[in-house]
Amino acid sequence: MSTPVAPPGRVAGQALHRRLARLHRLLAVAALGFASGLPLALTGQAMQAWLTMDGLAIADIGFLTLVGLPYTFKFLWAPLMDRFDLSGRWRRRGWMVLTQLALAVALLALAATSPRESLRAFALLALTVAFLSASQDIVVDAYRTDVLLAAERGLGASLAVMGYRMAMIVSGGITLIWTDAAQGSGWSWSEVYRVMALLMVAAAVFSALFLPGVPALLAAPAGPGAGVARRSGRQDLLGFAALVAAVAVGVALTQVVGKPLAVAALAPLLNGSSLSPALRERWADLAALLAGIACTLPLATWAARRARFDTLLDGMHSYFSQRGALAFLAFIVLYKLGDAFAGSLMTPFLLTGLHYTAAEVGVVNKVIGLWLTIAGALAGGALMFRLGLWRALLLFGVLQAVSNLGFWWLAAGGKGAFGGLLLPALDWGFVAITAPTPVDGALLAAVACENLAGGMGTAGHVAFQMSLCQQRFSATQYALLSAFGAVGRVWVGPMAGVTAESIGWPAFFMLSTWLAAPALLILLWLRSAIEALDASPPSAVVD
Repeated sequence: MSTPVAPPGRVAGQALHRRLARLHRLLAVAALGFASGLPLALTGQAMQAWLTMDGLAIADIGFLTLVGLPYTFKFLWAPLMDRFDLSGRWRRRGWMVLTQLALAVALLALAATSPRESLRAFALLALTVAFLSASQDIVVDAYRTDVLLAAERGLGASLAVMGYRMAMIVSGGITLIWTDAAQGSGWSWSEVYRVMALLMVAAAVFSALFLPGVPALLAAPAGPGAGVARRSGRQDLLGFAALVAAVAVGVALTQVVGKPLAVAALAPLLNGSSLSPALRERWADLAALLAGIACTLPLATWAARRARFDTLLDGMHSYFSQRGALAFLAFIVLYKLGDAFAGSLMTPFLLTGLHYTAAEVGVVNKVIGLWLTIAGALAGGALMFRLGLWRALLLFGVLQAVSNLGFWWLAAGGKGAFGGLLLPALDWGFVAITAPTPVDGALLAAVACENLAGGMGTAGHVAFQMSLCQQRFSATQYALLSAFGAVGRVWVGPMAGVTAESIGWPAFFMLSTWLAAPALLILLWLRSAIEALDASPPSAVVD
């Protein structure tokens, strides 16, 4: 019996449908990357500029980077976003819309609060924004992992980074031009944050109406986690509540016990030093923080096990049951560490360390630089196709390390070495520069190298994390991996602040270069394992 052959027109129509569906998926991933990236700078670089312009000390600004803590702990509540689906038929969409609308409300509240007059309230609101932003990231990352086919991950990662960085051009770059009273628009930071709230409302409308759907869930696999769908959601809620209680106890112990012990332990070292009393207190705060983490994490793990927080435990067990899981986590933490250390206080360094104007920093570091990051991300996606994941990660890691030397050179006296150019006044409607703005050639060169390399490294980092996730636990597992990936960006902030004040900017950027070395050594050791992942991605997604 002969096999029936589909008519040529039908075959062509099916091929066109597949191409359009792929384009829809990729455009959605890019748009969600924008929504995901917009709030980050509003609790990071843009917030640092606001605090710097309000006159806060560098060490204090460094400690306020801790409002980003939710990014490193988001895997603790990610299981609830795996376990409960707010949108019925279309998986992930309900959580996306809810977090984006909540972010709009939180940004409006932050816009109404003065950091100079109500620093504690400002910090709590910034922490709320970071929590909601991390929650949005959980569902956006899981959606991207679920909706992209294996062959689309390299390009999808590049487009996600492109959207993410375009958002940071808006929230972390154009905002500096808007707030420059002499050369920009002279907006207040409150006005800026209200505009960002409106953009999050637009993102919620897009998520509700225009996303391609993800099937409810693939068939449950055998092995770890197979019974999650049959368990009561009530047990997961109780488990999460127990985990939150354990974290609260750990935080209280850190405040009541950890700080006095840290002060006593460091007193012999710090009292005889030349550091100011305020800086000594910051080192004691940092030691107390690290001790608190060392106490809180085991306590939270014990509480999750006792309360049978099964979605979290099964998702973790499913990930850690694969060969090389711990080494992969170590690599994820360390790969962007040097880059994160150098960039953690970049805005205060450029504004107060080298005395560039806000408009110049906004144009070069936040607009031109972030466009170069996008170019680097797209180039990284193309290179991953040609080189494979392992060789691309090695190349990008070396380039990231070397690029930090550009800021060491600036700090050591390179400012003005290449002359400069004069950016003419402009008015594009959404952004305006009222007077010609000088642009330092040395700053432009350092920013160009760092952002091209950083964009490549970020694209490789995202693609690597996606390759490790399984669809049933994609929110939990990607949240775990990206939380570890955010360790550098969040946790180095306090150390970066006190280190920069203690050793100076040139030594600070030289140290950031050497911090890239451990990840490259681990990468060499993991070559065969990463090449195996590249050849056979572990998660399956339906078209």
